[in-house]
Amino acid sequence: MGSLQLKSVRKSFGSVDVLKGIDLDVKDGEFVIFVGPSGCGKSTLLRIIAGLDDATSGSITIDGAEVVSVPPAKRGIAMVFQSYALYPHLSVKDNMGLGLKQAGTPKAEIDKRIDRASAMLSLEKYLARRPAELSGGQRQRVAIGRAIVREPKLFLFDEPLSNLDAALRVNTRLEIARLHRELKATMIYVTHDQVEAMTLADKIVVLDAGVVQQVGSPMELYNRPANLFVAGFIGSPGMNFIDAARLGVADARTVGVRPEHLSLSREAGEWQGKVVHVEHLGADTIVYLESDKVGTITARLFGEHHYEPGETIFATPAEGQTHRFDENGHAIR
Repeated sequence: MGSLQLKSVRKSFGSVDVLKGIDLDVKDGEFVIFVGPSGCGKSTLLRIIAGLDDATSGSITIDGAEVVSVPPAKRGIAMVFQSYALYPHLSVKDNMGLGLKQAGTPKAEIDKRIDRASAMLSLEKYLARRPAELSGGQRQRVAIGRAIVREPKLFLFDEPLSNLDAALRVNTRLEIARLHRELKATMIYVTHDQVEAMTLADKIVVLDAGVVQQVGSPMELYNRPANLFVAGFIGSPGMNFIDAARLGVADARTVGVRPEHLSLSREAGEWQGKVVHVEHLGADTIVYLESDKVGTITARLFGEHHYEPGETIFATPAEGQTHRFDENGHAIR
């Protein structure tokens, strides 16, 4: 239970094509994350899977059954939104159990499922409270609990951590990862935050302008990006892109090297440059260089390093850690 197949899924609003033929297979129990910039179509795709929007064309199959014409309530999915969408006049317990009550589930079964979900999410002592009496993180856990009690085939998350502060984002991210392991459920998650994608996903789907750019595990996308877009989107700071002609590389248009794969030296190195700016982050030091040979590049160094703007230093890429791209932006293997 919980497999999903998309075949040639398209969505158009008038003459604007938002999704341009999406093909995807999600296995039972996988944690799949859709990432991409604003407007790439990731939330639209999630809403089409949920049945909240209609596809212009294409096939959507859940557990082998075509669901394009099936209403949302009958698809066996549960969705957690960016906004918590809780009823302010109902208690936590009633918010979590409302969908089951409306479906005619026996009270004893509702109570059993709520007890299990509240224990998993550490909500037991908040069951009698109303949403206004909870923190943002607690309200998001209630929204997740409401999804859990439905025991769906698919969990769909639409940027569920966007309204939380940094510390709560980390804590809630850990809770979602733990829930996935415990429930062994299929989860599809939309985010623009690549840290969430890299730390949570079994498989990442990178979208841009309604097209799937690459599908793979986090480290596959990091180590073997299919094109310039994926290479620049995955990784922080973003990959350095250098005109291959500047380096004398004849069989490529662009050479890429990640900031963390550059070493710096005051004595000697491959590319000489001047320090433009330095960011001291404690665990990392980010150094921006301007080089006559390769242009502006960024280096990410582990730990604290002291360089000054205007200082002349040398950057050297690690052996075997450069990427080559052709004139169409596709990776050259």
